[in-house]
Amino acid sequence: MAVAPSAQILSRPRSSEGANWPLRLVPLLTAHLVVALVALVAIGGATRVMEAGLACPDWPLCYGVLWPGRQWNLQVFLEWFHRLDAFLVGVALLLLFALSLRFRTRFPGWLPWTSGLALALVAVQGGLGALTVLSQLAAPTVTLHLATALTLVLLMSAMHQGLERPAPQAAAAASRSLPSWWSPLPVLAATLVAAQCLLGGAMASRWAADLCVQAGEGCRWLFLHRQGAYPAAVAVLLLAAASLALPAGHGRPRGLAFVAAGLVVLQVVLGVLTLRLQLAVPAVTVAHQLTAALLVGVLGGLWGLSFLSPSVPTRLEVAHG
Repeated sequence: MAVAPSAQILSRPRSSEGANWPLRLVPLLTAHLVVALVALVAIGGATRVMEAGLACPDWPLCYGVLWPGRQWNLQVFLEWFHRLDAFLVGVALLLLFALSLRFRTRFPGWLPWTSGLALALVAVQGGLGALTVLSQLAAPTVTLHLATALTLVLLMSAMHQGLERPAPQAAAAASRSLPSWWSPLPVLAATLVAAQCLLGGAMASRWAADLCVQAGEGCRWLFLHRQGAYPAAVAVLLLAAASLALPAGHGRPRGLAFVAAGLVVLQVVLGVLTLRLQLAVPAVTVAHQLTAALLVGVLGGLWGLSFLSPSVPTRLEVAHG
C-alpha cells in the first residue's frame, strides 16, 4: 500500500538539535538579561556615589565621540560603561522580542507581550537617561530612571522563571499548582521592597543622607527610608516562613523565598554599616544598592513562578493519508 507524501513528511524524524535551539537560546538570553539589568542598576548606583552622573556632559555620545580616550578617568568610565550596558540590554531585548514573535508557537502566549513591554520600558529608560543628563540630574528624573530600571529587573526575572518553570503533566497539574493563598505574598513583598527602593532612590538623588549626616539637613528622607525598611523586611521574612507550608514539589519558590530572606538580612546590615561609616566607603554604599536590585530580581522570579504559566499553546494538526 502506497503511503501519501504528506504522511511520509509527517512521519519523518526531525533533528531535535536543529529544531529546539530557540527553546535553549531564549531562556539563556533572559538569564543574561537579568544579570545585565541588575548590573545596570548597580553601575548606576556607583555612578551616583562617585558623582559621575555628568562625567559625560552630552548624550548619547561622550564628549562628542563613542570612545572618549583623552578624557578617561574613573568617573568617565563609569558613566560610559553605564550607557554601554544600557545599549546592550536594548539590543538583547530587541532580539528577544523578535525571537518571541518568530517562534511564538513554541513558547507560552505571554512571552511576546512581556518581551514587547520590556522593550518599550527600555526605550523609556533610554529617554529618561538622556533627560537625566540634560536636566543636570534633576531628582524626580533620576528617581523615575531608577523606578524604570527596577521594573525591568522584576519583569525580566519573572519572565525567566516563567520559562524555566517545569510544565506539570495534565494528571498532576492540580496537585502541583501553587495554593491560592500563596500568590498575594510575593506581590505584597515585591511592592513594599520596590517602594523602599524608590524611597532610597529619592533620598539618594537629593543627597539627603549625606546632608543629614554632615549638616543635619534633609533628614526627613533618611527617616522615611529607615521606617520603610521595617514593613518591607517583615513582608519578605513572612514570605520565607510561609514557603515552608507549600506542598511538596515546590522547591524552587521555597528556595527563592529563602534567598530573598537572606538578601533582606544582608541589606539591613549594609544599610546600618553605610550610616555607621557616614557614607564614606563607596563600596559599601554600592553593595547596599546592588543587594536591593538582587532582592527585586528574586521577588520578580517568585512572581513568574506564581503567575506565568509555562504551558505552550497547542495546534491540532491532522494528516490525511
